[in-house]
Amino acid sequence: MSIGRNKAGKSTLRLTAWATSAVLGCNIALIAPMSASAQSLPPEQSLDDTLPAPTPISGQTADPAAATANDAQATPTANQAATTNADAPPNLRLRLDPLTTSSTLDDDLRRVNSREPTVDGLRARSYPDRADAQGIPLGTFTLRPSVNQSINIERNSTGPVKDNRTFLQTDLRSTLTSDWDRHALTITGEGVWQKNLSGSAAERPLVTLNADLRLDLPANTTAHVTAGYQFYREDTSDPNAILGASKQSAVNQFSTGLSLERDFGVLRGSTAVALTRTIYSDAVLSDGTQVTLSDRDQTAGTWRGRIGYELSPVIIPFVEADLGAAVYDQTRDSNGYARSNQSYGGKAGVEFDLGEKLKGELGFGYQHTQFDDARLASIDSPTIDGSLAWSPQRGTDVSIGLSSTVQPSTAPGLGGYTAYQLTSTVSHQLRDDLTAKVTGGTIWRDYPSGGSVSDETEYDAALGLTWGINRYLDLTGNFGYQLTTRKTGDDTRQLQAGVGLTVKR
Repeated sequence: MSIGRNKAGKSTLRLTAWATSAVLGCNIALIAPMSASAQSLPPEQSLDDTLPAPTPISGQTADPAAATANDAQATPTANQAATTNADAPPNLRLRLDPLTTSSTLDDDLRRVNSREPTVDGLRARSYPDRADAQGIPLGTFTLRPSVNQSINIERNSTGPVKDNRTFLQTDLRSTLTSDWDRHALTITGEGVWQKNLSGSAAERPLVTLNADLRLDLPANTTAHVTAGYQFYREDTSDPNAILGASKQSAVNQFSTGLSLERDFGVLRGSTAVALTRTIYSDAVLSDGTQVTLSDRDQTAGTWRGRIGYELSPVIIPFVEADLGAAVYDQTRDSNGYARSNQSYGGKAGVEFDLGEKLKGELGFGYQHTQFDDARLASIDSPTIDGSLAWSPQRGTDVSIGLSSTVQPSTAPGLGGYTAYQLTSTVSHQLRDDLTAKVTGGTIWRDYPSGGSVSDETEYDAALGLTWGINRYLDLTGNFGYQLTTRKTGDDTRQLQAGVGLTVKR
């Protein structure tokens, strides 16, 4: 959060105006296609991972009488609700910063072609031959794998410099879920492999593994034990990327966490700790020179606690506090700066749950980050975080998210910056076998005043269509665009489009 102390008042006004205009603009853009007809929460970093994602109801039939009966059964019972929560992400009331890749557009394009549970957990229509693949039983677990093979084009430009390519991409996704009476274990994995057919733009592989063990403890207490691994290559548009490198650094991240949630009557309490280890490989310049980036290797820890008061089953105001620290392997980086830091912050807000059609939360707070090196100015910033999941009609889902995060910097004399992000997704089932999804957002990177780096704003949008040929095959198509504008320096534009075929089981 790179808003200096002398900027606090001005930055608060700017942040409020930015957030208000962004949300209003997003809502206008989202509601317009809804009148023609409109889907679900993003699966990763972009929206609030705290909202449960109900499992769609299967086994419905096209017979009108049976369909009516199925609709009546669609209201979850107590046992069904427990099963639904088993598939929800960890930390239902407490969000920890997720691991994310450097390319926002890549995340958008993967999201627009992924099938996700709807907000209300109901199907748009009832046809027995449109049931999803049931997965592979493995003892008390069920494995649901899928493979997408696509061909894509990419056009990149930064000022007068252009870098284009055509490439093949293979996406592997898999989910392993337990079928236990008590507790639940969910393991998810994703891998992306790219091979350039023409052009010289960098390939961007990705590997992500996450595991969540939910423990149902006595006295209305739930625990989550999580672990994860992610590998990706830094994107050339990342603020910390090496200028002119032919191959950016490969990043390995290992994470683990523990959270506890408990209801004390009208009080709701939760606490969580998370630990992340980040390792950077060497970058390669165009002349073959290797640039060592081991001075960026670090271990970071976070603690967060929240307590809420149930005014009603619909509205729960809350307060939240957090503490964090990042310790770098090397006391000083290649420029001689000690970048280890400590942070603390807090926020107040409200959770709301208006039933299966509308839920979310909104919170406002403040964050302070102090660096070991006295030459690096501390970062003080207002924060805004929130999420909204709305299903205006069956088959249509809208989700909006706001987040504020502190990102480290590698620029000499600069400790870091604040990233304010708005994300939105609209999905609509045009037909029983055809789904359209639009996603987009903006990121405002706010750097401290007086530094050598100026603020920049990133805009991104993507459109995807998924045609279900049958329960085992999907035909996919997508188109995405990203624009990064800077106060000083050239703007960056990226366009990507592709078609593919998904095989699932």
